[in-house]
Amino acid sequence: MRILLVEDDVRVASFIRRGLKEENFTVDLVHDGEQAVFSAQDNDYDLMILDLMIPKQSGLEVLKILRSSGIDIPILILTAKDEIKDKVAGLNAGADDYLTKPFGFEELLARVRALLRRRGDLAPAVLKALDLEMDVLRRRVMRGKNELSLTNREYALLEFFLRHPNQVVTRTMLSEHVWEHDFDTFSNVIDVHIARLRRKIDEGFAPPLLQTVRGSGYMLHVPEKV
Repeated sequence: MRILLVEDDVRVASFIRRGLKEENFTVDLVHDGEQAVFSAQDNDYDLMILDLMIPKQSGLEVLKILRSSGIDIPILILTAKDEIKDKVAGLNAGADDYLTKPFGFEELLARVRALLRRRGDLAPAVLKALDLEMDVLRRRVMRGKNELSLTNREYALLEFFLRHPNQVVTRTMLSEHVWEHDFDTFSNVIDVHIARLRRKIDEGFAPPLLQTVRGSGYMLHVPEKV
């Protein structure tokens, strides 16, 4: 899951980004409204966390621009503006939720997950492909009776494959959903991580699930009968 975080307070932004990355979200960070609009229009995000009091263009202006241009990703406002009129203005402008500062990270995380569930991106909580199983809430991955130890990046890759079984997943799709915006698409980093993930989920197990589709990308192939 890839999130765009729009926050000009460096300390708050670092705290949120670190916490979300620990929960296996991919997080792009921008610090002003112009960057927010450009990034949201140029990339495929699953959710945006938006401060209202940001430079160049306010969060409210960002909201109006994105909604008027047809971008319908879930947007969570995170701001110190706690008056009823501000909440009403934000929600009326197209925000899906509104959280005021100071805030607890657990509440922020719960609201993020609720928005993604509402959109359908986090359902179900347990993802399966034959005997490969991922418990999203507990962040636990099993193949048969064996618990697999994955890095955060490997986990994010596997989650994306499990949400798109039997579909060709291109390197572009992976770079857009699993890596940050400064990722070098000409590097072989994706292939290296795929190779490591394949060793962990397929070696010693049958049938192998993660396949290379020559000239196209990769596929988590789940046969109907084994």
